[in-house]
Amino acid sequence: MATYPGGLTDTPTAPAGTRTPAAVRTSRLVRRFGDRTILKELDLTLGAGEFTALLGRSGSGKSTLLRAVAGLDHDVEGSGELTVPERVSLSFQDSRLLPWLRVLDNVTLGLRGPGVRERGVRALSEVGLEGRERAWSHELSGGEQQRAALARALVSDPELLLADEPFGALDALTRIRMHGLLRELYERHRPAVLLVTHDVDEAVELADRVLVLDQGRISVDLAVDLPTPRSRRHPRFQEYRDTLLAALGVSEHPAPADHHQKDDPDVTNA
Repeated sequence: MATYPGGLTDTPTAPAGTRTPAAVRTSRLVRRFGDRTILKELDLTLGAGEFTALLGRSGSGKSTLLRAVAGLDHDVEGSGELTVPERVSLSFQDSRLLPWLRVLDNVTLGLRGPGVRERGVRALSEVGLEGRERAWSHELSGGEQQRAALARALVSDPELLLADEPFGALDALTRIRMHGLLRELYERHRPAVLLVTHDVDEAVELADRVLVLDQGRISVDLAVDLPTPRSRRHPRFQEYRDTLLAALGVSEHPAPADHHQKDDPDVTNA
């Protein structure tokens, strides 16, 4: 396990249902930007092999937390701990393929040792890109680029996969296909996953646990118990969706305006 500066403690307690050992453990994590505190003594435990989605309003600190867990932010504070596995991979909304490298070389970038090429070819085959090893990134569609990015993220057999809105730039149909692919790859490789998303449906469809980040802390920790493959028509899917939307302050069915009061100068519309 890798432990970042900030002190050590064994005080954080995993939520009910969290697997042990923990893949990620944070306690009293703080991140400030000037006079604004984004993460406020945040405690979080993610179980090994657990698929977790992180929701929150824009500016709530989702990507800030992800960067802290990834070890990309060295300005996090706090008197607690931030512990993650040794093998961590990241996936972003932008595939971030290097245009001067072919697809296979992008997937195996940074790997050393025997059998690297074979591992890369196998990873590309898993994401449906067999035969595209020699292609340039610009020759791939947006969905294919994200497939290559997933192959790159998983080729090192990570213990933890951090994904920051990896499907946000894709069209609706491609996004649906990528959801199925990610869940399939997760079931096969079983890393712990922390998926940052703005999409409530995506969170419920993919994750077994959904967190809501609000005012610098985790305000909702929801276990999702649905059969796979998941259907949005399942009655509990809508229940989870409604719970999360309410936690995010979103109502899909606003109350109709009272036309008898709209001209009353003493009535203030919310």
